[in-house]
Amino acid sequence: MSDTIATTRRGEIKKWSQTLIPTAREAPADAETPSHILLSRAGFIRRTGAGMYSYLPLAWRSLMKISQIVREEMEAAGASELLMPAVIPIELYKVTGRDEAYGELLFRVHDRHGRENALGPTHEEVITDIFQHAINSYKQLPLTVYQIQTKFRDEFRPRAGLLRCREFIMKDAYSFHLTVDGPGGLNETYDAQYAAYVRVFERLGLDFTVVDAESGPIGGSASHEFMVNAESGEDKILVCDSSGYAANVEKCEIGERAWSFEGEALGDLAKVHTPGMASIEDIGRFMKVKPANMLKTMVFDAGESLADEPSVAPGGGQRWVVAVVRGNHDVNESKVRDAIGGPVALADEKEARAAGFAIGYVGPAVAVGRDDVLLLVDPDAAQSTDSAKGKAMFWAAGANEADHHVKFFNWQRELGGLLDSSDQDASARRVDLPGASARRADLPGASARRADLPARIRVADIRNANAGDPSPRAEGSILREQRGIEVGHIFKLGCKYSDAVGFGVLDQDQQRQSVIMGCYGLGVSRTLAACVEMSHDENGIIFPAAIAPYHVLITLMKPDDPAQQEACARVSGELAEQGIDVLIDDREERPGVKFKDADLIGLPVRLTIGDKALAEGAVEFKPRRSAGKGELVPIDRVVARCADVLGD
Repeated sequence: MSDTIATTRRGEIKKWSQTLIPTAREAPADAETPSHILLSRAGFIRRTGAGMYSYLPLAWRSLMKISQIVREEMEAAGASELLMPAVIPIELYKVTGRDEAYGELLFRVHDRHGRENALGPTHEEVITDIFQHAINSYKQLPLTVYQIQTKFRDEFRPRAGLLRCREFIMKDAYSFHLTVDGPGGLNETYDAQYAAYVRVFERLGLDFTVVDAESGPIGGSASHEFMVNAESGEDKILVCDSSGYAANVEKCEIGERAWSFEGEALGDLAKVHTPGMASIEDIGRFMKVKPANMLKTMVFDAGESLADEPSVAPGGGQRWVVAVVRGNHDVNESKVRDAIGGPVALADEKEARAAGFAIGYVGPAVAVGRDDVLLLVDPDAAQSTDSAKGKAMFWAAGANEADHHVKFFNWQRELGGLLDSSDQDASARRVDLPGASARRADLPGASARRADLPARIRVADIRNANAGDPSPRAEGSILREQRGIEVGHIFKLGCKYSDAVGFGVLDQDQQRQSVIMGCYGLGVSRTLAACVEMSHDENGIIFPAAIAPYHVLITLMKPDDPAQQEACARVSGELAEQGIDVLIDDREERPGVKFKDADLIGLPVRLTIGDKALAEGAVEFKPRRSAGKGELVPIDRVVARCADVLGD
């Protein structure tokens, strides 16, 4: 047997009549996803309020099994368990600014003295405060701690049952280090946590993919998400089958794409009146232009990110980034940030208008004649020739005038003065790149600047990846899309939180150093729901053995029959001796009702004890995953047969 069944303990035996399993033929009216429907119908969860659920006995057993495997792997990875409060003083979040960053997602409560608190969505601030007062020397590091705790997020529209709710169970771990590399460094623990997560999800029997990910509101540098593969998943994942590379849509890189601003215009520039039409869809229909032939232009506020760019906003004035992609693509703010080497934010509309941007009607030509703008163009948009048709590219773009767009936009003609710029500052900052673009990891801050481009124009991967895009890891391969459900997310936080609270320690040279942190989250209740999304059929849930509340369901056709009771006692006792958990359906119900409920709750194996089978010294054996009727297995061999199936 594999370690999917805990053979070191005696299995539990429970009668259906002694527990609460309120199965139902119909799902709640608000249930739409498979996990919400089936967990509700199978009597695992019951809605208490919007986004709040009670975990009934079957669900709680599954959650405890998930938690136990998580605990075992966390301890094996060197982490120690603790428990932090769910109610957190708001002052801790104010120190890091996350009282504002979380916004309305943060549950806020006041005590009788008027003090404001929050119901914790995560505990970075709390654990940093604990360590700040407990650790003062490098000799006490590294350390990793974790908890399994109830978390809270005030979702505006909670949905999908346990997948997006206001109250949920999560495992969060935090590590503290003096260095990034070397023994005891962040990278060492991060790799250990990564490996532990892989073992957790393998032991749980889940089909999952590890993807490169953005850090989101947690912050930090590198991060990975662990996604349960499911067609109903809410997250889009891009995968390269040749290299094994996988990333979520916010993080996914795109391989090299040829581009050129050079090329003749297809026609004379023509201005079109487009009153009140700011969306790509409306404009495309009105102008009879496909989105793929439109240039979508977004204005970002770069703040101080371009402070080291003498060619942009000389004198320290406002610095704007104008990002251009095809109309059928979406600008990726994180990639814009990486392309310029610092933080950006979508421009405030009022401030942008005051600076001369016709928001909703901005086109690439807005950069001409302005020294406060960096023009950032995606390779797919930086085209003057339609390679498929072998002729000049047709583009429609904003006219930089309210209620107007232009047809027959041509990069060389409309940006000629900017493209031909030869100021010495720009020339001095040019670099030679060996292709159409470069990732910031290879060229920090320079992005995709080619030798023949002035410093105020860059071509870089700044859009969300799509299926069919070239792989960034295998030349000639393309990205494939699949769906997934995030169940784990690990981060290299760096010094974000320790610096915010002034947490440092003395190193070997008695110099004060900021403490470096890592963060490792795993959704316990979300994993249960994701498992159901991954594994079910039209009849109900199909549980992997490790997550199933019980491993074997014994169905008695005649619960009051002494012979059936005796056979049940023998089989259930022998199963329990092997560490196998048993649920006995001892209800006085019709066989059809019992069989439907058996399929609905999804235990891995069903044994049916009836007169005909007993007459042959056997019981009916049926794995949940198999179709059709069960088979008769002699009583003295059925325990071994169950163990074989559960160990697969």
